[in-house]
Amino acid sequence: MPAKKNKKGPTKGSGGKNRRSLEGKKGTLPASERHWYSDKKRRTADRGEAPQQQRPERASSGRTGESPRGRGELLVGRNPVLEALRAGMPATRLFLANSLEQDVRVNEAAKLAGDAGLEISEVPRAELDRRCDSNGLPGAAHQGIALQVRPYRYWSAEDLLDAAKRSETTPLIVALDGVTDPHNLGAIARSAAAFGAHGILIPERRSAGVTMAAWKTSAGTLARLPVAQAVNLTRALEAYKQEGLFTVGLDAGGDTRLDEIAFASDPLVVVVGSEGKGLSRLVREACDSIASIPISGAESLNASVAAGVSLYEVARRRTPAR
Repeated sequence: MPAKKNKKGPTKGSGGKNRRSLEGKKGTLPASERHWYSDKKRRTADRGEAPQQQRPERASSGRTGESPRGRGELLVGRNPVLEALRAGMPATRLFLANSLEQDVRVNEAAKLAGDAGLEISEVPRAELDRRCDSNGLPGAAHQGIALQVRPYRYWSAEDLLDAAKRSETTPLIVALDGVTDPHNLGAIARSAAAFGAHGILIPERRSAGVTMAAWKTSAGTLARLPVAQAVNLTRALEAYKQEGLFTVGLDAGGDTRLDEIAFASDPLVVVVGSEGKGLSRLVREACDSIASIPISGAESLNASVAAGVSLYEVARRRTPAR
């Protein structure tokens, strides 16, 4: 009996029923026309040679320690990635989908990444999906763009104090006692930068770290404001006091009002307690004074709001009257 003929026709090569799937959804610009290529890369691409990868710059040597995720984190989405690059967030690699349509945000992100010396990799969208899954972002709407961010390198408590003392303004440091919400950390960093603080001090354990959530909430200020870690926050505060800094803790049951503290114009550490429990006993005992914020209509303030109000009051007291 003769073999039955296949009515569907050939499927190999560029014809047959798979022809449309091989064509791709959209055209991709040749390498020589992609504006984010440097002149050297463009010349190399025109000759048909493989471009050399650029090595990212090393992090500054004055900081110690890394974030818990040793390889850093993945930031996705056109607006978040662009904002991060504009703010100078330390990163290593920019991923772009190889079928990405033209977009001014993508163009600017690619240019900023190239100017910063980051490696730019064009990958299939499926590869971006896989990277999102492996970074704890399953199903994330990456929009064809992602940024691999460096693990944050924390300052030491001693280096932060030295930098504050070397500055041209009176030292002002914000210490966080058990603040575990990264959004609060980011918001506090934003207020600290706005009102002239020299940095933030956090304990190594039971505290929010500089994660992607903190970065985004800080609106880029964590690219400029140092964050230091202390093995023991109480001992770090005692060491700061020996170096001439006063410590003021914030608590609703404080012994004085915030606007009445006597040493707002002196070298100062403002200590903010956790969102629920406030200051721990040992940290409270290490403070020179416990100040309360006079409020009505609510029992307490969010940690980041309390920090912002307190830093504003300190800045106001330090500004000479006109």
